[in-house]
Amino acid sequence: MPNAQETAVYTHGHHESVLRSHTWRTAANSAGYLLGSLKPHMKVLDIGCGPGTITADLAALVPDGHVTGVDHAPGILEQARATADERGLTNIDFAVADVHALEYPDDTFCVVHAHQVLQHVGDPVQSLREMLRVTKPGGYVAVRDADYAAMTWYPASPGMDDWLDLYHRVARANGGEPDAGRRLKSWALAAGFTDITATSATWTFSTPEERAWWSGLWADRTLASAYAERATRGGHATVEQLRAASAAWREWGQRADGWFGVLHGEILCRKEV
Repeated sequence: MPNAQETAVYTHGHHESVLRSHTWRTAANSAGYLLGSLKPHMKVLDIGCGPGTITADLAALVPDGHVTGVDHAPGILEQARATADERGLTNIDFAVADVHALEYPDDTFCVVHAHQVLQHVGDPVQSLREMLRVTKPGGYVAVRDADYAAMTWYPASPGMDDWLDLYHRVARANGGEPDAGRRLKSWALAAGFTDITATSATWTFSTPEERAWWSGLWADRTLASAYAERATRGGHATVEQLRAASAAWREWGQRADGWFGVLHGEILCRKEV
């Protein structure tokens, strides 16, 4: 039987429309629940770092410490290194890693962080076990994930309903769990954590600029990213259906009364001393 890490496929890929969203992410808008626990000396592991914008923010917040950003896709790490170089950060490095089997000794990091990662992995409980293993006693594992079924918008749009249904089917066929946010606490308990603080936070897109940006990147992603290829090759949707979903996103984005909310589940877990 193949390992879980071999059966899960990253649904989005790294098309420009995907990175448009990833490079917008900051520690402030995506890791606020963790920031109060950071100390200047800490050693941090950022899993699934992507283009490195959150990673760079974390490095700036631990000036006497160090941050290692890791990702399963080697190509994206060049962009992450460029992000760090542009900001003049010297307490940061990057490497390729598989969260199911981290190549670090036990008790290495003060904080292990993962944003929007566990929804894409084959075995989230094993991933959390690995994150716990490499965390020092008294340190923290911080995980945040969206919950697609909890995404909501106004006005109603049958085309976007179709998009959400399709996204769930494609993501699960790839071996992931798109409604990860609500499951984080359960997964953490199964992985052996005992000190868990579970919270939630949202992204909201409502201004004309926010609607144009959010609808545009999803309209493009639906047609041109790895997600689109996996949707058609997997027999989940036709090109015409993808075009209809993309058009529904653009139509919503043009609505003056448009509003979109993204719910995230968060867990901040302290490792026993």
